Amino acid sequence: MQKLRLRYTKRGRLRFTSHRDIARTFERALRRAGVPMAYSQGFSPHPKVSWVGAAPTGVASEAEYVEVSVVERVDPEALRTALDAALPPGIDVVEVVQAEGGNLTERIDASEWRVELDGVSPEELSAAVDRFLACEEVLVERLTKDGKRTIDVRPAVISAHVEAHSSDAGHDEAGLSQPYGILMTVVRQVTPTVRPDDVLNALHVVADLVPPVPAKATRMAQGRLDDEGRLVDPFAQDRGSSATQGAPAADEE
Repeated sequence: MQKLRLRYTKRGRLRFTSHRDIARTFERALRRAGVPMAYSQGFSPHPKVSWVGAAPTGVASEAEYVEVSVVERVDPEALRTALDAALPPGIDVVEVVQAEGGNLTERIDASEWRVELDGVSPEELSAAVDRFLACEEVLVERLTKDGKRTIDVRPAVISAHVEAHSSDAGHDEAGLSQPYGILMTVVRQVTPTVRPDDVLNALHVVADLVPPVPAKATRMAQGRLDDEGRLVDPFAQDRGSSATQGAPAADEE
């Protein structure tokens, strides 16, 4: 049995699709692409597909991860091409690597997010971010199926800075500023998970920041934090092992 690791995107209108529907779409695409899937044992066998840290409904992503197990060896690039053709636009398989040991989940403990706040000037957003970073604790309320829950957002945010972006098109609503602010932030994956909307709620708490239109969040990367607070690509070890195994042996003297 061979295990393969895939990185895929969730773009456009598909950001509003739930993870359950994304998973069903993937399984249908695997069947259409003729992938020789491995199945679990038991009364109700199901394909051996393992999802890693799926993005919340309503946000886009450039870095989602899933593992699949197959019963026949397949070429990773051939699988990427076939599966990408079988998936709808917006779900794009960016890379497939052969798993070279280890646990993929253990290689991911943080995400980098890009949050576009149309109608909020870079200066206003920067001031709010500075206030947030100066705090040791920022409590926000989140509505769950069990009612309201209070979480501390601040410890999960490793870094945050603001970039400026000019809108490509005009707006019908009055008061929207151009350029607008973009929040770039690295958030540690803790329990409970701190999501982009939690960070925005925290900015509201500390600086009364209220975007005039809904923010657009995109997960740009996932990985493990190094000593300098940067994300390490979770596929780096797999690529390195595959390259070493595929390299010709040096001639002995």
